[in-house]
Amino acid sequence: MKLGVLVSGTGTNLQALIDAQLRGSLAPGELAVVVSNTPGAPALARATAANIPAVVVDHRGLDRLAFEDRLLAALAEHAVEAVVLAGFMRVLTAHFVERFPHRIVNTHPSLLPAFPGKDAPAQAIAHGVKLSGVTIHFVDANLDGGPIIEQVAVAVHADDTAATLHARIQHIEHQLLPEVVRRLAAGELSCQGRVVTHVGGRAE
Repeated sequence: MKLGVLVSGTGTNLQALIDAQLRGSLAPGELAVVVSNTPGAPALARATAANIPAVVVDHRGLDRLAFEDRLLAALAEHAVEAVVLAGFMRVLTAHFVERFPHRIVNTHPSLLPAFPGKDAPAQAIAHGVKLSGVTIHFVDANLDGGPIIEQVAVAVHADDTAATLHARIQHIEHQLLPEVVRRLAAGELSCQGRVVTHVGGRAE
């Protein structure tokens, strides 16, 4: 399955996918293209270093639908069958999402539905929760609201800052995201309503 990765920033989750591909543990998924809405994003350099096509689709000066049409065209050019959001800081509308039903995954640094949107680790600390974590979910037209594929809890320490909590969350993300993407590519994820199950494939 050819995968398109959408990025906006440094690309640490993208690097986890690249590393998994180099190990052979992303197959049958294949990273076909990396697309960024941010010119000069460090994630683009990571893609280029790994010999993966890197494309910029700048959202500035475009309305939402025009931007999404350009994203879709870039993905179609590389025959992308599924999409991974890896630190992509734009909200996608139904216009985009409906082209890839249950084939867009996102990782979010909280235990959704708690703390959607930006700065989730800071939200968690401000709220005084004792557990935060990682959620990987299918993307729908609702912000961080799609069906949940996997979650892993991460303890919040008394002396945590948003940065220290986020660093521990990212460590889990980098392990979990490539495995979820592999399952998607292998056809091992089934979504009925809001319930996602792992079917067939490797034993967990």
